[in-house]
Amino acid sequence: MASLTRESGYGVEQRRGPRIDWLLLLATCILIVVGMMSLYSEGVTHDGGANFRTQLRNTFIGLVPFSIFAFTPPRIWMRAVNLIYSVNVITLITVLVHGAHKKGAERWIQLGPVQFQPSEMAKILLVLTLAAFYAKRQDSIQKPSTFGLGILHTLVPVVLCLLQPHLGAAMVLTVIWFGVSLVAGVPTKFLATAIAVLVALGAFMVAAISIPNAPKFLHAYQIQRLLGITSNDPKGKGWQTNRAEIAFGVGGIAGTGYLQGEQKAGHFIPEQHDDFIFTVVGEEGGLVGCTLVLIAYGFFFYRLWLVMFFASDPFYKSIVAGLFSALGFHMFVNIAMVLHIMPVVGLWLPFLSYGGTAMWMCMSCVALALSIKGREKPLLF
Repeated sequence: MASLTRESGYGVEQRRGPRIDWLLLLATCILIVVGMMSLYSEGVTHDGGANFRTQLRNTFIGLVPFSIFAFTPPRIWMRAVNLIYSVNVITLITVLVHGAHKKGAERWIQLGPVQFQPSEMAKILLVLTLAAFYAKRQDSIQKPSTFGLGILHTLVPVVLCLLQPHLGAAMVLTVIWFGVSLVAGVPTKFLATAIAVLVALGAFMVAAISIPNAPKFLHAYQIQRLLGITSNDPKGKGWQTNRAEIAFGVGGIAGTGYLQGEQKAGHFIPEQHDDFIFTVVGEEGGLVGCTLVLIAYGFFFYRLWLVMFFASDPFYKSIVAGLFSALGFHMFVNIAMVLHIMPVVGLWLPFLSYGGTAMWMCMSCVALALSIKGREKPLLF
């Protein structure tokens, strides 16, 4: 392997001192800039650029968690795994007891002028604790008991997110569990069985919507979002996604031009700065702009995958698998729901959507990957 990489010029032996994956950092910066440009365009005719300025501030604040995860040796997180898991559970419980009520849910903790969303922090904390859980049990990774404990480890934060309610966050935590478990070496037959049970449970919950007098497991707004995927009423349940489709149609191949979006200027798409920020790219950049953004995402995830692939430490490999799963799922679901392929589930688009906690979480994920890349022993790439 080493000789092959030396001949191909793909890698060289590790140098002393931390190494930075400049290409991963470059891809991250490109996506952040695209997000800032989109938020500025969305807000210039809407709120005078308030969201843009707030997100710019959020990004600078995000340099604090970025620095913490970038310069802290990853092994420290394993030694503090019990504390991290406790913090995760306590903050999720706190938001249920003292959380700020907003849009029909309690997901935020008010810290002075800043609202903090523990369910976003729960994603990266679960990655760390679940990766450490499996890394400490490599000798028993094939046993059903380890598999069961791994599910229980994940189930606690998942249930706490569902109680907020935050179905989207619970879905992301479940995907993190699958990604980390798969890369950690949990038998695929165990994972396949668990996924089959989850799919059957989800199908039962959806079917219960149309059965008279059957218990409803979803909240009213979640049912409305689910029904919106099949609604033909452009002024009813499908209003948001219908206007998103119009924005993409108006954009065409080359787009209307930066700051020239008509749907955006008319404020026809609710929450466009948040979950539907990709419609700004679609309308003003057209198919060309969307393709370029997707290429940037593809390059970002390729660099992230390389960090995971070449990591020799099981703990490090599992961490990056969790980061890849979380951010990849966010991107896939967000774009799919904007294109009316999936129901609206309230998942932001990494680096582009407005939101302080979301941006801090994304920057922390990148920093953690950079930290692992800089301290691992595999070949450079």
